[in-house]
Amino acid sequence: MSLTLKRLLGVTAAVTTGAAALLGTGAGTAGALGGFGGAHCDRAEQDMWSDGPSRSLTGYRCSIPSSEHRWYTVQIDTLVQRHHKGDTLDGRIDGTETLHHTTVRCLGHTSGDGTVNWFGCPPV
Repeated sequence: MSLTLKRLLGVTAAVTTGAAALLGTGAGTAGALGGFGGAHCDRAEQDMWSDGPSRSLTGYRCSIPSSEHRWYTVQIDTLVQRHHKGDTLDGRIDGTETLHHTTVRCLGHTSGDGTVNWFGCPPV
């Protein structure tokens, strides 16, 4: 990924995060966010690679709104980010970082066997 593209994604994420913080991201304000659906997960995991975070999260014990939206605002009690040494899942984990009370936006989700796979999530 080129340096210019990384910077552009970083600026986009910063603007998105700042706007969400100003508007409020609680489940009660989901309607005020222009149709964003609010969701909640007790725990989620995200892989971190050498060129940045994965755009996918695996959530556990999640509540998902019944209506479909273009974007979902997901509140996560505990987000564990696994930092990989290389760029493959079978590589060594270089460490983890735990974030608490994190809010992310994701484009969509799939679910099965007790987990929710959120995809299209810009970096936290």
